Amino acid sequence: MTGLEAAAIAASGFAAGTINTVVGSGTLLTFPVLLGFGYPPVQANVSNTIGLVGGGLTGMHGYRRELAGQERRGLVLGAATVAGAIVGATLLLTLPPGAFKTIVPAFIAIALVLVVAQPWLSKRLETRRAHDVHGHWWTPLAIFVIGLYGGYFGAAQGIILLAVLGLSLTEPLQRVNALKIVLATLANIVGALIFAVAADVAWDVAALLAVGSLAGGVLGARVGRRLPAAVLRALIVAVGIAAIVKLTA
Repeated sequence: MTGLEAAAIAASGFAAGTINTVVGSGTLLTFPVLLGFGYPPVQANVSNTIGLVGGGLTGMHGYRRELAGQERRGLVLGAATVAGAIVGATLLLTLPPGAFKTIVPAFIAIALVLVVAQPWLSKRLETRRAHDVHGHWWTPLAIFVIGLYGGYFGAAQGIILLAVLGLSLTEPLQRVNALKIVLATLANIVGALIFAVAADVAWDVAALLAVGSLAGGVLGARVGRRLPAAVLRALIVAVGIAAIVKLTA
């Protein structure tokens, strides 16, 4: 690995840590970078999962005020996330590598649609939040499925979580976002623990991503909401399309 490559990987981790804290989809920045430097898709994915845990932890710390009073809800939905992530990470390691290369372009395409639709989703969520009073019975099941996706790949997991939690809960958007950070980070931690033992991890890559994402999570919690959303969205879409091209070439 050259110094330029190391700097680019760390910088992508910083950007991903920031974006994951603000809304989600940071993997759509880091994953294409790793593919571009020649890392195999599955190795890039597991190394990315481990590296981005740090950003989730600093993001959680930054949102600790918004998390106050959500302990019981977090335990229930956290358990569903952990169960789903175990299944997803296991599938990643047991299915043939070719399956990942076949499935993931579709995941990325769906994630890009969600990134583009995020402003519309946010408006819809605000409307629903004004009328719903209680959560729904299907919420833990939906969170389990999202956790499975997060354990397997997880790009735009945060946006999907925001959509489900926003439709289900009558909470201000910042409190919903805080819970999203917790659940997405739990999925990453579960995947990281499994991958660290059973997968081929590029540890230098994971370390560089971790350093970058730790700092990015701090920035995301403090000032990330002020970043130009349209610019971030355009960048995410661009690198996501590059990842699809790389995987299907």
